[in-house]
Amino acid sequence: MRPSSHPASHPGRHPAHEAPPNAPLRWWALGVLSLAQFMVILDVTVVNIALPVIADQLGLGRATLTWVVTAYTLCFGGLMLLGGRLADALGRRRVFLAGLAIFTLASLASGLAASASILIAARAAQGIGAALLSPAALSIVTTTFHGADRNRALGVWAALGGAGAAIGVLFGGVFTAGPGWEWAFFINVPVGVLVAIALPMLVDAGRSATRAPRVDVPGAVVVTGAVGSLIYGLVRAGDTGFTDPVTLLAFAVGITLLGVFVAVERAVTAPLIRVAMLMRRPVAAGNLVMLGASGLLLADFFLASQYLQHVLGLSPLTTGLLFLPVALTIGLGTHAGVHIIGRLGGRPAAVAGFLLAGAGALLLAQVPATGNAWVHVLPGFAVAGLGLGATFVTATTTAMAHVDAEEAGMASGLINTGHELGATLGVALVSSIAASSLSAASAAPDPVGGFGAAFTAAAVVAVVLAALSGWLVPPGRPPVGDRPVFAH
Repeated sequence: MRPSSHPASHPGRHPAHEAPPNAPLRWWALGVLSLAQFMVILDVTVVNIALPVIADQLGLGRATLTWVVTAYTLCFGGLMLLGGRLADALGRRRVFLAGLAIFTLASLASGLAASASILIAARAAQGIGAALLSPAALSIVTTTFHGADRNRALGVWAALGGAGAAIGVLFGGVFTAGPGWEWAFFINVPVGVLVAIALPMLVDAGRSATRAPRVDVPGAVVVTGAVGSLIYGLVRAGDTGFTDPVTLLAFAVGITLLGVFVAVERAVTAPLIRVAMLMRRPVAAGNLVMLGASGLLLADFFLASQYLQHVLGLSPLTTGLLFLPVALTIGLGTHAGVHIIGRLGGRPAAVAGFLLAGAGALLLAQVPATGNAWVHVLPGFAVAGLGLGATFVTATTTAMAHVDAEEAGMASGLINTGHELGATLGVALVSSIAASSLSAASAAPDPVGGFGAAFTAAAVVAVVLAALSGWLVPPGRPPVGDRPVFAH
């Protein structure tokens, strides 16, 4: 097998086109790259707060509203592996800047959107830009920093996950209550321009010193189409039921395309994912945990935002402020997860984390038609966030600590694809279950019954994931190595 050209494959080499380990501008480069990554993470959650207002102003129905969220995460997650391959083939800085340009222009189009179709198309374009930008940025980081500096740089990178969630919900509330929801997207434009100007002065251009790998475009197209069909089936089921012929056809197409994807990956010389890697227990376990944790977290954000604004009548700003303590508990859960994994291993951290997520979802399932958000929403959401923070750490350490150095790039892309696709599936699933309470008008046929059913389903999923984690996640502490960990 030809050695991988991914930078993580050669932790001891510093090719001439890459910044040397003591480059004086490397920390400035990290700051600029982190700023771009922060935009990408923020856009996963910032729109959740603005959804009810967007629905009212653009006249969006439940299914269309769901696609405002999932169009971004679907394209982001479905194309991220392709983005990483393109960065290796065409040059990391070049692909990063191309992704940044697409993301920035798509953000402008999202803010200017006057119809559902334009907004969803622009959100999909944002996801495509993010899928190019994010893996290229991390690849630059891992080839610029080495040894202890690399660990510190990746610690900064990992912190962006919790910070993006916290600032995302707050920005969503501030912009929606102030200048308008459009500014949740417009804010990306000056930031994107700033990064585009600064990065070429800090990061050298260049291509891999080895022969550029082939890019598995067919595999990327097939897997994105497969997930898209499954998402469409889930969203449609909320309106027509799971026995509707079109819904069943969408599921059948999605499952068939997944089979085609496996066949494509076995046939191509440079697959996006080596099927043999997916069969390894630690990698499979880490990706299952990431898929479930991301799906549960984004489902909770989606449902809670809709409930707080449509049922309790809170303003977007108040909703954003209410979510800040939740973001802090996610950070606490992440910190606790690191210590649990270091002492006991990933299995107890995952099991405990999903059980806490299930307990929090059960508390949220009791939401009344009239109540106090600080009493009926915040406690359950905080408990769920605490548990899910620990599961995110488990996912990355389990998957990344058990792969060889030459496979770290593929494994890291896979774990992050699971993060985005989990978010997509989670929102689509609970949106369908809570359909009776998610009518565009305030006079929903069942104001809280749908929310209760959706949160209960989330609790059941969390318990099932706890059981699967107890069986699948390897026992004991993960081995410690000098591999870069691709943060969630």
